[in-house]
Amino acid sequence: MKKVLFVVASLCMFSCSTKKQVTQQETYETPQEVIKVSLKDDNTFVLHEISSDATYGLSEKNPIQVGGVSTNEGPKNERRFLNALAGPNGEKVTYHRAGSCCAIKSKNDPLGTGRVMLDNYRVTWEGSKDTTSIYINMYDAGPLKAPKGFTIKD
Repeated sequence: MKKVLFVVASLCMFSCSTKKQVTQQETYETPQEVIKVSLKDDNTFVLHEISSDATYGLSEKNPIQVGGVSTNEGPKNERRFLNALAGPNGEKVTYHRAGSCCAIKSKNDPLGTGRVMLDNYRVTWEGSKDTTSIYINMYDAGPLKAPKGFTIKD
């Protein structure tokens, strides 16, 4: 009888997990401002504009700031951003993380050194013969835009 109760209790404990609800709007605070971002779904940010700055996201000196490290969603926010992009004519994009690079200053460094590393993603789209490097900062938050040369996924 004890074995049966143990099995039933174990099954209840492991089968009764909670599912995280999708947040439709998240807030990230920076020293200068509060950044509000909307989610299309749990894996995609809503972007509203394309940057006119040719270096935005395409240079390590001007990375895309997706934030989220303080809520343990930094890497997920990187993917949420990339999932919101489309190629120049609306093509589906694919990407892979090429690695970390480029130490930059940040007040949000979890180790307290004042410096963090950017993540470099290689992005391509259907019909493209080359890839584009996009530099993302998951430690700091900023307004999100599609980099020049990309469009916003419908």
